[in-house]
Amino acid sequence: MKTDLLSEKELFETPLGVFSKYGTKAAPTDFAIALGASVSGIDFTSEGTELKHRTGYYWLRFDNLRDSGVVALSNGYKSTMNFQFRTGGIRPVIELSSVPAAYRKAEINASGIKEIRFGEYPQSAVSPSLQETLEEKFRSGRLAPTGYTYSTDTVKHDDFLTKISLSKMEEYEFEGRRFVRINANSCYSGLPFALSNGCEYIDGDTVWIETEPVVWLEDEMTGKLVSKQILVSGIPFRHRDRHVRSQKYNYEISDLRLFLERCFSAEAFASVKETAEESLSAGTGIEKAPLPRLNPYGFDFDKVTEEDIIRGAIQSDVAVFLHGRSSEGKSARVKQLDPDCVIIYLRNATPDSLNGKSVYNAQTGEMTDIPPAWYVKLKDKCESEPDKLHIVFFDELTNALPSIQGMAFNIILEKEVNGKWLLPENARIAAAGNDLNDSLAANRMAEPLFNRFAHVYINTTAKSWLRWASTPESSYRRLDNIQLEKHPKIHPAVFAYIACKSGRGDDVLRTPFTGDLPNADPRKWEMASKLLYSAKQPEMLRSLIGEELTEDFVAFARQRVLTVDDVLSGNYTQEDMEMDTSQKFATAVSLSCVGDGDFEKVREFMKLTGPEPRAAFESMWAAGDERRLQRIAELRLIESGSGENS
Repeated sequence: MKTDLLSEKELFETPLGVFSKYGTKAAPTDFAIALGASVSGIDFTSEGTELKHRTGYYWLRFDNLRDSGVVALSNGYKSTMNFQFRTGGIRPVIELSSVPAAYRKAEINASGIKEIRFGEYPQSAVSPSLQETLEEKFRSGRLAPTGYTYSTDTVKHDDFLTKISLSKMEEYEFEGRRFVRINANSCYSGLPFALSNGCEYIDGDTVWIETEPVVWLEDEMTGKLVSKQILVSGIPFRHRDRHVRSQKYNYEISDLRLFLERCFSAEAFASVKETAEESLSAGTGIEKAPLPRLNPYGFDFDKVTEEDIIRGAIQSDVAVFLHGRSSEGKSARVKQLDPDCVIIYLRNATPDSLNGKSVYNAQTGEMTDIPPAWYVKLKDKCESEPDKLHIVFFDELTNALPSIQGMAFNIILEKEVNGKWLLPENARIAAAGNDLNDSLAANRMAEPLFNRFAHVYINTTAKSWLRWASTPESSYRRLDNIQLEKHPKIHPAVFAYIACKSGRGDDVLRTPFTGDLPNADPRKWEMASKLLYSAKQPEMLRSLIGEELTEDFVAFARQRVLTVDDVLSGNYTQEDMEMDTSQKFATAVSLSCVGDGDFEKVREFMKLTGPEPRAAFESMWAAGDERRLQRIAELRLIESGSGENS
């Protein structure tokens, strides 16, 4: 079950979709309020006795977070909240395709939006009389546990430095209904707060919450479901590490993501999974299906447009080359990302205009280096707006003389001009030109230059032209200068794919160079890793390694495999272990995120997959860390001494 936070773009920019039509308003459940959600806009129902229409703040996914995160307000606008605050709620998002067909029956609500009930989660405080009954039976040991649990963070809302400390709440059954018992840990600092059952509570009070079906709103345009209510609260976006001077809060490494994937996803759909398994094994004649497995890479497998690839390459600091006939709108596509980008027309460029020059200073008797005008302009732009990306656009690259192409290649390769002036950190490179069959003046790019780019082949259609024509220049926006987290230079999915294919005798590390279409080589795979880390959309790789190889890579990456939680809990069958080579390497990637404490148990499991996948697992888990490498070496030494065949 893929669970994700709502993205800023989906929430505020999807036209006519659920996320803009309805999704900006959500009421916290009593469970969320009692555990720390801030409530605003208290609005009584017509009866005047229940607090059902309260709204609250909830976190959005937003990857360029620094000192504060983005939250949605009750009035539908967005604002910011400190990363360490535990007062924001969460509205999870799942993919409709991950919901079994039996649960996709939808009802249309008053706003004309489809609602689907799928999964269960604690939500509403029960009536005062039932509170007393449940508490009395609990204390006398007369409530039967259901076997299900739900996770909460026990850290106080105003503790900014402490990591999440999860506690499991048991669920109990009474008269056919199910409940959890919680101790209020709210954000009201000892002040009383009211829940929808009409009772007031303070921190530390016991509250009985009923487990109820989760209602999801369907966005038919994106194929995603967003929870109608704020379900979870009390989880900071990410705790602040007092030992780290520069705090980088990316969703991919956030506490919210870990909670959603490891706790919420497993707990909200646990009963659904169990019911499905029971029905399959109850003599229905249907073979028991394997459990659905999480996508270990967190990729978005949607198709991408030319514009998506250009944007993704620029954000990933991968130089992009736009192919196409004259008047296809190549420069217009770049200007949509940087309206006043620095353009260098290489067909008319001279060595001095491209690389700068040295002039004699009669007063000092020395030569003075003068940078080219385009570099001075780019440097000024980058320094004046360090939080934005600025593009230098090498236009008509294929129409330039080979000597000028060579100078441009040095700038693109080394990101420096004439070996003297470095491009600013927030400068990005794009280029364009005509292909040989489109221009008699075009020159073929040399292989080293060709292979430094992601290649996008522009084919303007009436639909894409009309979309561009209807987009006012006032809506063009520069890209944010996102500081990416440090990662191993090669993405785990790329590592596993190449290891798997090479083990089977397939050479995907290098494919033949034709000069017309992208091909793979070691440098291209490194560029592909940068693109995957930043954009997380494998379909973009066609601009780097070609259509056919991208299709094969996507098929490899789409495999749903065993997760760390599956291995640690024994949630797999003999059928699950009957993997082909590709699945074994994909599983190695999935399990390589295991923590130090559970590493040896997962490593023992990986021995069952064979020496090559296990070696790949160990390499990805260690990721060059000396301490982890030493631990692996010690384990191998022990095994060799005991005669164990590892």
